[in-house]
Amino acid sequence: MLNRIRKSVMALAAVAAFTAATAAHAETLINGAGATFPYPIYSKWFSEYAKIDPSVKFNYQSIGSGGGIKQITAQTVDFGASDKFLSDEELKAAPGKLIHIPTVMGAVVVTYNLPGVGKGLKLTPDALAGIYEGKITSWNAPQIARDNAGIRLPAKPIIVVHRTDGSGTTAIFTDYLSSVSGEWAKKVGKGTSVRWPVGLGGKGNEGVAGQIKTTPYSIGYVELAYAFENKLPYASLKNRSGNFVEPSIASTTAAAAGAAKSMPADYRISLVNQPGKNAYPISGFTWLLVYQDQRDKNKGKKLVEFLNWELKRGQKMASQLLYAPLPANVVRMVEKTIKSIR
Repeated sequence: MLNRIRKSVMALAAVAAFTAATAAHAETLINGAGATFPYPIYSKWFSEYAKIDPSVKFNYQSIGSGGGIKQITAQTVDFGASDKFLSDEELKAAPGKLIHIPTVMGAVVVTYNLPGVGKGLKLTPDALAGIYEGKITSWNAPQIARDNAGIRLPAKPIIVVHRTDGSGTTAIFTDYLSSVSGEWAKKVGKGTSVRWPVGLGGKGNEGVAGQIKTTPYSIGYVELAYAFENKLPYASLKNRSGNFVEPSIASTTAAAAGAAKSMPADYRISLVNQPGKNAYPISGFTWLLVYQDQRDKNKGKKLVEFLNWELKRGQKMASQLLYAPLPANVVRMVEKTIKSIR
């Protein structure tokens, strides 16, 4: 009888130990959704972080900033991602205090498919706005030709491509067009979705890149990494200082130089059309949207651990994927902000 009791106790202890071990190694699934703009680097971060903490798995849906804002507001995901900062009205609509966590900076590039023409196209703000307004319709139009004397531009119609989904990349691009064209600002405006005067649509940065790649004489806008991945050329744009600047990590960083010095506490700031002779004019931050008060404390703890990791370690991976890391003073600010998540 005593032996049976001992065996039962040992069996129960073994079950308890197994249960505790299983619980300790249980996987925490953190769901996110939003911007396609930072998807390449977020995928890299999530993959690398799994090696640091195998108990955490990130499930990220690259559905566009508009979708990410909707899902985090509805609390159907643990974090949202957007290249457009939320307005006061959008923040008030959320059921709790949403925090913007800037992660990296990137360039929205104007890419094109011109048979016989490789890299080297130059575009002024007036030319780009005119193309998207539907006023400049031919590749050899004077407004384009005058800045591209060494390029044989074809007498072919320009096929304009834009995003169809709610998009932070669109928000950055239309913010830029609104800043350089009064007519665009008045008639079309800026936002994740706008009523486009002309053009074909593509879903996500991937969709627009695919449209450009397969459509001769087309022009569109995507995040730099997508143009690079698809081997698409991109234009140099005339910036606020009057210089034609090619998109790069350096020119994106130059665009942030002035803005970073006056960074607001909530990080809601535009980087388009910034001053500086080397500043690329269509640059932007991308943000993670996180509730300050976490409903699931375990997920919240794991999310904070990841945010600290990407801020200290993940930033070093940014340039490999053609994103610009955060300025040092912004990193220090974000570190304090992350501590406020509870």
